[in-house]
Amino acid sequence: MRITLIEPYCTGSHAAWAHEYARHSRHQVDLLTLPGRNWKWRMHGGAVTLAGRFLAEGKRTDLILATDMLDLTTFLALTRKATGNCRCAIYFHENQLTYPWSPDDADPGQQRDLHYAFINYASALAADAVLFNSSYHQRSFLEALPSFLKAFPDFDEPHSPLLVAGKSRVLPLGLDLRKLDRHRQEKTSPGSPPLILWNHRWEYDKSPQPFFEALYTLADEGMDFRLAVLGESFRKAPAVFGQARKRLSSRIVQWGYLESFAEYAEWLWRADVLPVTSRQEFFGASVVQALYCGCLPLLPDRLAYPEHVPCDKLTDVLYGDDDELLDRLRGLLSGEGKQTPLQHYVARYDWQNMAPLYDDFLERLAVGCELPPAPTL
Repeated sequence: MRITLIEPYCTGSHAAWAHEYARHSRHQVDLLTLPGRNWKWRMHGGAVTLAGRFLAEGKRTDLILATDMLDLTTFLALTRKATGNCRCAIYFHENQLTYPWSPDDADPGQQRDLHYAFINYASALAADAVLFNSSYHQRSFLEALPSFLKAFPDFDEPHSPLLVAGKSRVLPLGLDLRKLDRHRQEKTSPGSPPLILWNHRWEYDKSPQPFFEALYTLADEGMDFRLAVLGESFRKAPAVFGQARKRLSSRIVQWGYLESFAEYAEWLWRADVLPVTSRQEFFGASVVQALYCGCLPLLPDRLAYPEHVPCDKLTDVLYGDDDELLDRLRGLLSGEGKQTPLQHYVARYDWQNMAPLYDDFLERLAVGCELPPAPTL
């Protein structure tokens, strides 16, 4: 079977997902992509450019697998002569209906943000299958749709959320976790200070302030720890990163983005504790990578995080508020906290397990009359 995977914003985790699925699939997966920048313009104009390329290449395809960054309705309209009988699925890495907007962005104040959510909504209506990377993501999107549509003056299609829900399935993110095995390092030796890890993007939605505030408090108390701050930074990174680099300078052993995957993986293996404070996470690839490398996590009891923890470990791993995070982190650093690594649990997201689930589901979607049930991990 030939699958055309369309990604207008091909960078970071989006690019990794697309290229890795193409590499691990038993089907032929042809990538149709644009560079990952100017995300708003990608959602507006990417479909036009990619439709033109699709038609120019003249390739046969059995299924279209698009991501949430594509205006699928426009793409299908422009390619109807070639895709009129082709089934299609849309994969939601994130969505613009429930994603928290940056406080520096002017669009929400002028209600221009609504159109990006509408593109996601219309694309979901046009697709034969609507795929989400986590149960939390699926639930939050479907629950937000009715109130979103009520914001419009009339003909708000109140029954359409049920149509979207009926063809929605959860298909977790696949990750090349086994690639991390090649860079395994020893954990902190007994008697050495524990190594705390940050391996997320340096952005507002990852909520770095409470992360660093907890470390300031523990440092002032005299707790002994080291700190590795990884992750990609941008021109307008939150000011707390610059402040933290000064206040915690004596404890920092690595600071900043690492271009080399090998170096990044080595720091994941070395790290001991992963406190997470994000206020947006539809899946959490960086968290899963760290868990696979044996980091002991402290995860907020919200978003997609509980899905990465077995039921019998929830009380050991999840916390409620910032005060509980501080108490639990203090316990782990002092050796009083109780946790066991979750590597074997999150290993299920490796492409060796996920690619056959993707392949089977998409093959049944391409040839079948009924929507397949959600794959089971």
